[in-house]
Amino acid sequence: MTSRPWYRTLALAAVILAIPGCGTSKSPAPLPTVDPTTAGSIRGTVTLAGAPPPVKPIDMSQSSACVEANRTPVFPPVVVVGDHGGLANVVVYVKSGLGKYKFVAPSTPATLAQKNCMYEPHVMALMTGQPFAVENNDPTMHNVHPMPKHNRQWSNSQPAGSAPLKSTFERPEFAMAVLCNVHPWMRAFVFVFDHPYYAVTSKTGTFALDGLPPGTYTIEAWHENYPAQDQTVTIAPKESKTVSFTFKATVPAS
Repeated sequence: MTSRPWYRTLALAAVILAIPGCGTSKSPAPLPTVDPTTAGSIRGTVTLAGAPPPVKPIDMSQSSACVEANRTPVFPPVVVVGDHGGLANVVVYVKSGLGKYKFVAPSTPATLAQKNCMYEPHVMALMTGQPFAVENNDPTMHNVHPMPKHNRQWSNSQPAGSAPLKSTFERPEFAMAVLCNVHPWMRAFVFVFDHPYYAVTSKTGTFALDGLPPGTYTIEAWHENYPAQDQTVTIAPKESKTVSFTFKATVPAS
Protein backbone atom coordinates (compact mmCIF):
# COMPACT_ATOMS: atom_id res chain seq x y z
CA MET A 1 0.00 0.00 0.00
CA THR A 2 1.49 3.39 -1.02
CA SER A 3 1.32 6.44 1.20
CA ARG A 4 -0.05 9.79 0.05
CA PRO A 5 2.68 12.38 -0.71
CA TRP A 6 3.05 14.95 2.01
CA TYR A 7 2.13 17.86 -0.24
CA ARG A 8 -1.17 16.17 -1.16
CA THR A 9 -1.93 15.60 2.55
CA LEU A 10 -1.45 19.29 3.26
CA ALA A 11 -3.63 20.26 0.33
CA LEU A 12 -6.40 17.93 1.51
CA ALA A 13 -6.23 19.37 5.04
CA ALA A 14 -6.55 22.88 3.64
CA VAL A 15 -9.65 21.90 1.69
CA ILE A 16 -11.24 20.33 4.79
CA LEU A 17 -10.60 23.43 6.90
CA ALA A 18 -12.08 25.62 4.17
CA ILE A 19 -15.38 23.71 4.19
CA PRO A 20 -17.92 25.48 6.51
CA GLY A 21 -18.35 23.55 9.75
CA CYS A 22 -15.23 21.42 9.25
CA GLY A 23 -12.26 21.84 11.53
CA THR A 24 -13.95 24.61 13.53
CA SER A 25 -16.34 24.65 16.49
CA LYS A 26 -19.15 27.11 16.98
CA SER A 27 -19.41 29.07 20.20
CA PRO A 28 -22.48 28.16 22.26
CA ALA A 29 -25.38 30.56 21.92
CA PRO A 30 -25.58 33.05 24.81
CA LEU A 31 -28.19 32.29 27.43
CA PRO A 32 -31.26 34.54 27.42
CA THR A 33 -32.14 36.87 30.27
CA VAL A 34 -35.53 36.99 31.95
CA ASP A 35 -37.92 39.45 30.34
CA PRO A 36 -39.02 41.72 33.21
CA THR A 37 -42.16 42.79 31.31
CA THR A 38 -43.59 39.25 31.54
CA ALA A 39 -42.16 38.21 34.90
CA GLY A 40 -44.44 37.18 37.74
CA SER A 41 -44.03 36.16 41.37
CA ILE A 42 -44.77 33.49 43.93
CA ARG A 43 -45.33 34.60 47.49
CA GLY A 44 -46.62 33.01 50.63
CA THR A 45 -46.10 31.95 54.22
CA VAL A 46 -44.58 29.07 56.13
CA THR A 47 -46.11 28.12 59.48
CA LEU A 48 -45.68 25.51 62.18
CA ALA A 49 -48.74 23.61 63.35
CA GLY A 50 -48.34 22.70 66.99
CA ALA A 51 -45.95 23.64 69.77
CA PRO A 52 -42.21 23.77 69.08
CA PRO A 53 -40.27 20.88 70.61
CA PRO A 54 -38.62 21.52 73.98
CA VAL A 55 -34.90 22.27 73.85
CA LYS A 56 -32.13 22.49 76.43
CA PRO A 57 -29.79 25.47 76.81
CA ILE A 58 -26.43 25.19 75.09
CA ASP A 59 -23.56 24.25 77.40
CA MET A 60 -20.79 26.78 76.72
CA SER A 61 -18.88 26.10 79.92
CA GLN A 62 -15.75 24.98 78.04
CA SER A 63 -15.18 28.57 76.92
CA SER A 64 -15.07 31.34 79.53
CA ALA A 65 -15.26 33.97 76.77
CA CYS A 66 -18.50 32.47 75.47
CA VAL A 67 -19.99 32.26 78.97
CA GLU A 68 -19.07 35.89 79.55
CA ALA A 69 -20.69 36.91 76.27
CA ASN A 70 -23.98 35.20 77.18
CA ARG A 71 -25.26 36.14 80.64
CA THR A 72 -28.58 34.40 79.95
CA PRO A 73 -29.16 30.88 78.60
CA VAL A 74 -28.81 30.40 74.84
CA PHE A 75 -31.04 27.87 73.11
CA PRO A 76 -30.33 26.16 69.77
CA PRO A 77 -32.08 28.22 67.04
CA VAL A 78 -33.49 25.15 65.29
CA VAL A 79 -37.27 25.62 65.54
CA VAL A 80 -37.89 29.37 65.78
CA VAL A 81 -41.54 30.44 65.71
CA GLY A 82 -43.03 33.93 65.66
CA ASP A 83 -46.54 35.29 66.00
CA HIS A 84 -49.33 33.31 64.35
CA GLY A 85 -47.04 30.31 63.97
CA GLY A 86 -44.66 31.86 61.45
CA LEU A 87 -41.68 29.53 61.07
CA ALA A 88 -38.21 31.00 60.64
CA ASN A 89 -35.12 29.57 58.94
CA VAL A 90 -37.05 27.90 56.14
CA VAL A 91 -35.44 28.03 52.71
CA VAL A 92 -38.07 28.38 49.98
CA TYR A 93 -36.73 28.10 46.45
CA VAL A 94 -37.37 27.05 42.86
CA LYS A 95 -36.39 23.41 42.77
CA SER A 96 -37.16 22.70 39.10
CA GLY A 97 -38.83 24.10 36.02
CA LEU A 98 -36.74 27.22 35.55
CA GLY A 99 -34.88 26.36 32.37
CA LYS A 100 -31.67 28.04 31.23
CA TYR A 101 -31.25 31.77 31.79
CA LYS A 102 -28.35 34.10 32.40
CA PHE A 103 -28.22 35.49 35.93
CA VAL A 104 -25.71 37.92 37.37
CA ALA A 105 -24.62 37.21 40.94
CA PRO A 106 -24.87 40.12 43.40
CA SER A 107 -21.60 41.91 44.13
CA THR A 108 -22.65 42.54 47.74
CA PRO A 109 -21.15 39.90 50.05
CA ALA A 110 -23.41 37.47 51.85
CA THR A 111 -22.10 37.74 55.41
CA LEU A 112 -22.12 35.08 58.10
CA ALA A 113 -21.29 36.57 61.51
CA GLN A 114 -19.90 34.94 64.62
CA LYS A 115 -21.47 36.80 67.52
CA ASN A 116 -21.72 35.71 71.15
CA CYS A 117 -20.25 32.37 70.09
CA MET A 118 -23.10 31.64 67.69
CA TYR A 119 -23.39 31.84 63.92
CA GLU A 120 -25.79 34.53 62.68
CA PRO A 121 -27.88 33.93 60.68
CA HIS A 122 -28.45 30.28 61.44
CA VAL A 123 -29.61 29.66 57.86
CA MET A 124 -28.60 31.74 54.84
CA ALA A 125 -28.51 31.56 51.04
CA LEU A 126 -26.50 33.15 48.27
CA MET A 127 -25.72 32.72 44.58
CA THR A 128 -22.84 30.99 42.88
CA GLY A 129 -20.06 33.50 42.34
CA GLN A 130 -21.39 35.88 44.98
CA PRO A 131 -18.82 36.97 47.59
CA PHE A 132 -19.13 35.07 50.88
CA ALA A 133 -17.69 36.64 54.03
CA VAL A 134 -17.39 35.38 57.61
CA GLU A 135 -16.90 37.90 60.41
CA ASN A 136 -15.62 37.28 63.93
CA ASN A 137 -17.30 39.72 66.31
CA ASP A 138 -16.22 37.84 69.43
CA PRO A 139 -13.23 38.40 71.76
CA THR A 140 -12.10 34.82 71.15
CA MET A 141 -10.78 32.73 68.29
CA HIS A 142 -13.09 30.69 66.08
CA ASN A 143 -12.39 28.16 63.35
CA VAL A 144 -14.63 28.42 60.29
CA HIS A 145 -15.17 25.08 58.57
CA PRO A 146 -17.69 24.89 55.68
CA MET A 147 -18.60 21.32 54.66
CA PRO A 148 -19.50 21.52 50.93
CA LYS A 149 -20.17 18.50 48.74
CA HIS A 150 -19.57 20.15 45.37
CA ASN A 151 -17.08 22.93 46.14
CA ARG A 152 -13.66 23.12 47.72
CA GLN A 153 -13.72 22.37 51.44
CA TRP A 154 -11.70 24.66 53.69
CA SER A 155 -11.07 25.28 57.37
CA ASN A 156 -9.58 28.55 58.63
CA SER A 157 -8.81 29.82 62.10
CA GLN A 158 -10.07 33.34 62.72
CA PRO A 159 -8.57 35.16 65.71
CA ALA A 160 -10.48 37.88 67.54
CA GLY A 161 -10.30 41.22 65.73
CA SER A 162 -9.13 39.71 62.46
CA ALA A 163 -10.41 40.68 59.01
CA PRO A 164 -13.37 38.79 57.56
CA LEU A 165 -12.67 35.52 55.79
CA LYS A 166 -13.67 35.77 52.14
CA SER A 167 -14.54 33.09 49.61
CA THR A 168 -16.93 32.20 46.78
CA PHE A 169 -18.75 29.05 45.75
CA GLU A 170 -18.76 28.23 42.06
CA ARG A 171 -21.23 25.32 42.24
CA PRO A 172 -24.64 24.97 43.91
CA GLU A 173 -24.81 23.51 47.42
CA PHE A 174 -27.78 22.22 49.40
CA ALA A 175 -27.84 22.65 53.19
CA MET A 176 -24.08 23.02 53.52
CA ALA A 177 -23.13 22.87 57.19
CA VAL A 178 -20.65 25.45 58.51
CA LEU A 179 -18.96 24.37 61.72
CA CYS A 180 -16.60 25.87 64.26
CA ASN A 181 -13.91 23.39 65.25
CA VAL A 182 -13.27 25.33 68.48
CA HIS A 183 -16.88 25.54 69.68
CA PRO A 184 -18.78 22.37 68.68
CA TRP A 185 -22.26 23.80 69.31
CA MET A 186 -21.79 26.43 66.59
CA ARG A 187 -23.48 25.42 63.33
CA ALA A 188 -25.03 27.24 60.40
CA PHE A 189 -26.54 26.05 57.12
CA VAL A 190 -25.67 27.74 53.84
CA PHE A 191 -27.44 27.22 50.50
CA VAL A 192 -25.81 28.19 47.21
CA PHE A 193 -28.05 28.57 44.14
CA ASP A 194 -27.29 29.19 40.48
CA HIS A 195 -30.39 31.41 40.23
CA PRO A 196 -31.89 34.21 42.35
CA TYR A 197 -35.24 32.58 43.15
CA TYR A 198 -34.86 31.72 46.82
CA ALA A 199 -35.78 33.17 50.19
CA VAL A 200 -35.09 32.42 53.86
CA THR A 201 -38.00 33.10 56.19
CA SER A 202 -37.86 35.18 59.33
CA LYS A 203 -40.22 34.67 62.27
CA THR A 204 -43.02 36.15 60.17
CA GLY A 205 -42.81 33.04 57.99
CA THR A 206 -43.27 35.09 54.82
CA PHE A 207 -41.35 34.69 51.56
CA ALA A 208 -41.30 36.20 48.06
CA LEU A 209 -39.88 34.85 44.81
CA ASP A 210 -40.12 37.80 42.45
CA GLY A 211 -39.16 38.26 38.82
CA LEU A 212 -39.99 34.73 37.72
CA PRO A 213 -40.51 34.04 34.02
CA PRO A 214 -43.86 32.42 33.14
CA GLY A 215 -43.79 28.66 33.65
CA THR A 216 -44.57 25.69 35.86
CA TYR A 217 -42.32 25.27 38.86
CA THR A 218 -41.66 22.92 41.72
CA ILE A 219 -41.27 25.07 44.82
CA GLU A 220 -39.59 23.46 47.80
CA ALA A 221 -39.62 24.52 51.44
CA TRP A 222 -36.70 23.15 53.49
CA HIS A 223 -36.33 23.12 57.26
CA GLU A 224 -33.56 21.33 59.11
CA ASN A 225 -35.91 19.67 61.60
CA TYR A 226 -38.74 18.54 59.33
CA PRO A 227 -39.13 16.74 55.98
CA ALA A 228 -39.00 19.09 52.99
CA GLN A 229 -42.27 19.97 51.25
CA ASP A 230 -42.87 20.52 47.51
CA GLN A 231 -45.65 22.28 45.63
CA THR A 232 -46.20 22.68 41.89
CA VAL A 233 -47.09 26.21 40.87
CA THR A 234 -47.87 27.58 37.39
CA ILE A 235 -47.69 31.31 36.71
CA ALA A 236 -48.76 33.12 33.56
CA PRO A 237 -47.10 36.34 32.32
CA LYS A 238 -47.23 39.05 35.00
CA GLU A 239 -49.17 36.72 37.30
CA SER A 240 -48.66 36.53 41.05
CA LYS A 241 -49.54 33.33 42.92
CA THR A 242 -49.81 32.78 46.67
CA VAL A 243 -48.92 29.46 48.29
CA SER A 244 -48.48 28.31 51.87
CA PHE A 245 -46.52 25.57 53.59
CA THR A 246 -47.39 24.09 56.97
CA PHE A 247 -44.99 21.94 58.93
CA LYS A 248 -46.33 19.71 61.68
CA ALA A 249 -44.45 19.96 64.95
CA THR A 250 -45.17 16.34 65.77
CA VAL A 251 -43.34 15.03 62.68
CA PRO A 252 -39.58 14.70 63.25
CA ALA A 253 -36.99 14.91 60.52
CA SER A 254 -36.41 11.61 58.67
